[in-house]
Amino acid sequence: MTQITFKTIGVPEYILKSIDEIGYKSPTEIQTLVIPYLLEFNSDLVGQAQTGTGKTAAFSIPIINRIDSKNSAIQSLILAPTRELCQQIQKEIFKLTKYTNGVFSTAVYGGEKIEIQLSKLSRPTQIIVATPGRLIDLLERNAVSLNEVNTVVLDEADEMLKLGFQKDVETILKKTHLNSFTWLFSATIPNNLELIISNYLSKDAKRFQISKKNTVNLDIEHQYFICQPKVKIEYLQMFLKTQPKKNGIFFTRTKASAQFVYDKLLKNNLNVGVLHGDLMQSEREKMIRMFKKGTLQYLVCTDIAARGIDVKGLSFVLHYELPDDIENYTHRSGRTGRAGNKGISIAFIEKTELRKIYKMEGLLNIKFSQIK
Repeated sequence: MTQITFKTIGVPEYILKSIDEIGYKSPTEIQTLVIPYLLEFNSDLVGQAQTGTGKTAAFSIPIINRIDSKNSAIQSLILAPTRELCQQIQKEIFKLTKYTNGVFSTAVYGGEKIEIQLSKLSRPTQIIVATPGRLIDLLERNAVSLNEVNTVVLDEADEMLKLGFQKDVETILKKTHLNSFTWLFSATIPNNLELIISNYLSKDAKRFQISKKNTVNLDIEHQYFICQPKVKIEYLQMFLKTQPKKNGIFFTRTKASAQFVYDKLLKNNLNVGVLHGDLMQSEREKMIRMFKKGTLQYLVCTDIAARGIDVKGLSFVLHYELPDDIENYTHRSGRTGRAGNKGISIAFIEKTELRKIYKMEGLLNIKFSQIK
């Protein structure tokens, strides 16, 4: 059987060179389905797949291929729910456009001074990656024009609605959908998102969905450990002593819990950082940079703060507290086991939370093993 490669699915040579340097081995399932279709056809599209499955490259490669480098106007718009995801997408596009002739991208998001972003936008920019709220701010200032946009991407569309961006997303789509193609990517398609699809995408929009058995990355091993809340931090420190050279992310439900875990680990001289909504944007970006470079070994995160963190070779994800939303479990665990690497996702739970583990096994089609 012929091996599927980025070349066999039609990726142009000038992008293949970048892909080779980035280190992508072979296309993921969503990339295999979406890339050749979008390279050949002009169409609205709905792609349903979990985080960590390669969605960013799935839409970025066709977008880059559509850009007219001789035209400095904004031609493609990518909306994402968080600043971290915007930054991640823009960095990937930057790498993929290394061998293009004059294709430029810029990320704009809340938390950074708008004057800085206005300065960036004064330079040629064909691809803009934005959080909905910041893009609305820029539109109200007449700082950006969407008149020549031919492609709009909604990435992690379900998360954008959960975070309260529905009105902003619809405002933007009202300005763009009649003159552009809309590509929507989401882990789930709730009713309010289905309504957006029916209102702003064509009725014959192409739909791709990763089969249920593959919605969670199969390269991730799922484990759980039962302990009481009052001794959880001690067990966490005991666990880390068994993993002296490995790096990991610890997830909590609340900012207070994240700060508590961080303070305890820091007090024990562990090389740890923290990410939550109370930190300034500059502090959050510094923590992410240090973690990616390996200056920090561990990172304690809330769910929202960790959106878009992509660290090569992350050893494990540890759920210090299970998320309230099962979908967040897949987002969390998807930080590890990326790009064909193996990963481990460990949940520290109370005995009463076993039912949540069993529910996730059924809904996500995964199997947990117990650490004893």
